[in-house]
Amino acid sequence: MSRRPGYATLAVLKAVANGYRHGFDIIDVTGLPGGTVYPALGKLEAQGCVQSTWEDPRVAQQEKRPPRRYYEIRKAGQRLLDETLKEFRDLERLPRAAGPYPRPKRA
Repeated sequence: MSRRPGYATLAVLKAVANGYRHGFDIIDVTGLPGGTVYPALGKLEAQGCVQSTWEDPRVAQQEKRPPRRYYEIRKAGQRLLDETLKEFRDLERLPRAAGPYPRPKRA
């Protein structure tokens, strides 16, 4: 992936890395709507950052619900997550200005 992920995609990836494996759990933990989470999961899967598997339909049938799709982070996803979070932590370390600086004059 040449471009860094946006906030929503990064939040979804972090949720998967933290063990939230299916869409509703990811929606709940991130607070993002399904219309954001599911496209992000699809994009992450297409990029090889996560992989998905469907649960056994018999389990879903016993629980009287549709089968769930479970997501798992892959090495590429963990690497992307680690690199991106490191960049954000590096931004936190930028020094603060010692004092007020004059604003540039407009032409």
